[in-house]
Amino acid sequence: MSIQKEIKRVTVHTLRRMKESGQKISMLTAYDYSMAKALDEAGIEVLLVGDSASNVMAGHETTLPITLDQMIYHAGSVIRAINRALVVVDLPFGTYQGNSKKALASAIRIMKESGAHAVKLEGGLSVKDSIKRILSAGVPVMGHLGLTPQSIYKFGTYTVRAKSSDEAAQLKQDALLLQDLGCFAIVIEKVPSALAAEVASTIDIPIIGIGAGPNVDGQVLVTHDMLGITKEFRPRFLRVYANMYDDMKKAAISYLTDVKSGDFPNDKEQY
Repeated sequence: MSIQKEIKRVTVHTLRRMKESGQKISMLTAYDYSMAKALDEAGIEVLLVGDSASNVMAGHETTLPITLDQMIYHAGSVIRAINRALVVVDLPFGTYQGNSKKALASAIRIMKESGAHAVKLEGGLSVKDSIKRILSAGVPVMGHLGLTPQSIYKFGTYTVRAKSSDEAAQLKQDALLLQDLGCFAIVIEKVPSALAAEVASTIDIPIIGIGAGPNVDGQVLVTHDMLGITKEFRPRFLRVYANMYDDMKKAAISYLTDVKSGDFPNDKEQY
């Protein structure tokens, strides 16, 4: 029997069962009530309240400016919409790096104030202490390796990561570390497909890919990119399933035309 049809509420245990049975995991970003409701009803297993809200919702160039308060606001909006999906929230830049006590306090605020189910943070060995402290409080943690957007100024580019043997070896070590620490899943972003496949085959916890090829346990995309709402972002790994930017623009033009001409509202659209 398909676990997808069997489950009433997705949990971290559900994702482990899906990996073990070879069923792919679907994950998309969500930042508001209306979008989250549609994605949840569609059957998406995991909704990520991503710090990508900094880009697609607030218009920032990077993910760095978004604050913990803003992430909690977005997370609460998503939680109020869902009935089934697992909701994971990004810990934003500056809330966990180099200070495990601050990391725990940040994670607890997200869980208490938004009602979210888990948190996600970027990095491996460098954030080991933060992950351990968060997990010690019973908060589920999803890891994130490969391209880590919060480190953009360190890397200087959004190019593919782990192409060198040294960096690939470090990624594999970090994936094992995250598993051993107790993370329930790992996002691997923009790395060679063969490397991602190797990690997924040797790690017991689910590996969710973005720009990491098909041979992982699931996929994640930014919903605004997938729906064609953002126009300027078209990486190779992105498949666009709709053209909502143009659809919204056309609808707005039609509304504008009807208002200007006096056609809206008509006799049936008034009291």
